[in-house]
Amino acid sequence: MELSDRKALLKKIIADKGSMLVAFSGGVDSGLLAYLARNLLKEKCRCVLLDSPVMPRDEIRQAEEIAKNLGLALEIIPAPLMESAHFRGNLKERCYHCKKILSGILKKRAEELALSCVADGLNVTDTGEYRPGIRASDEEGILHPFIEAGITKEEIRAIARENRLPFWDKPSAACLSSRIPYGEEITEKKLLMIEKAEGYLHRLGIRQLRVRLHGKMARIEADDEGMATIFANKGEVVKVFEEIGFSSVTLDLAGYRRGSMDETI
Repeated sequence: MELSDRKALLKKIIADKGSMLVAFSGGVDSGLLAYLARNLLKEKCRCVLLDSPVMPRDEIRQAEEIAKNLGLALEIIPAPLMESAHFRGNLKERCYHCKKILSGILKKRAEELALSCVADGLNVTDTGEYRPGIRASDEEGILHPFIEAGITKEEIRAIARENRLPFWDKPSAACLSSRIPYGEEITEKKLLMIEKAEGYLHRLGIRQLRVRLHGKMARIEADDEGMATIFANKGEVVKVFEEIGFSSVTLDLAGYRRGSMDETI
């Protein structure tokens, strides 16, 4: 099936629902889904962003700005992830327990708003990675329109660019808990350290990066340009990271890659 046919199928999948609550993060995937759903369903499309310590404050501000610019009806609801011992324990099924909690909140809000379904921005590319959260979402009946239509991450960016959405090339952003190795407890202090460190590096102009936390050691993943920026500012980088609370700073020569914490599974 050609991409044009799959785009038509995607619109049909959304339109046939009649109404929809979109799980919105401000990323390109959920952003495009919300844009299409808003255009097709009008006022019967609502967006919800679930706020917790695993989401950087900068990402929330960007999501609010994107929603405002697109004219989306966005609501921000707290998500009590840190109250879950399963989540804080950070075993390899962490994402499963996380998605169970988040899906429950989204379903409840959809019911309150009399919307027919909850949909997210998961796509075909995501199914090739370790994503136990997909199983939890499926169990809770969350819809994945991009997967149903057979659309990949690269194609989502292409469609967003065709529609002149300014965030079409926004770097992928996983939740902050993905920076902590499985088996190491997730705490708000650790999440805040990671958020501050990544925020600082973003302000240096590095777009795609991860700061992985190993005990109190930081392992930075970045592309070649980002590595060069870090080396050019290495004295300041070390100073800032130590002020944040890291005992040492390392640069991963393998560079940035999605899901590097899953390589041990």
